Amino acid sequence: MSSLQEYKANSGTFVPVWTLEIQTLPEDTDRILDEVKKVYPLRFGRYQRNASISAVGKETAQPEPGSTTTTHVDAFEAGSTETYPMVELKISIERDLEILEKVMDAILYVHHYEEPVIFLREDWASRAAYNPDSANPNRWWNNGRGLPERIS
Repeated sequence: MSSLQEYKANSGTFVPVWTLEIQTLPEDTDRILDEVKKVYPLRFGRYQRNASISAVGKETAQPEPGSTTTTHVDAFEAGSTETYPMVELKISIERDLEILEKVMDAILYVHHYEEPVIFLREDWASRAAYNPDSANPNRWWNNGRGLPERIS
């Protein structure tokens, strides 16, 4: 086998995707996901609006003269360090430039920064040989524990 495109196991396959990793405020993740979903379903298997959100961390920068911060924050000195809370929001889309353009436009429209930190990676995502009636004892509907407690 010379390519993941040829990979096929009893458990499933892999598909080529682009992963976008977006640094944002914790409270803005739903707003970004809702806006992206208007142009792309964020499908993973038989589920939509799929994303991963990291624990809260920090982002830091030193705004230069002429930046939005030095323009809109009274008495802010260019070159001073600012640090804010942030999370990393990860989504995946199919590798299609038209879709990428629409998704990026949606993110940039609702993001609180004029220059958001967004990383784009070429990845491969698994697609399981799906069976909602599987008797596998490790599946949540068979393991006696059920789904984990919902956060929201």
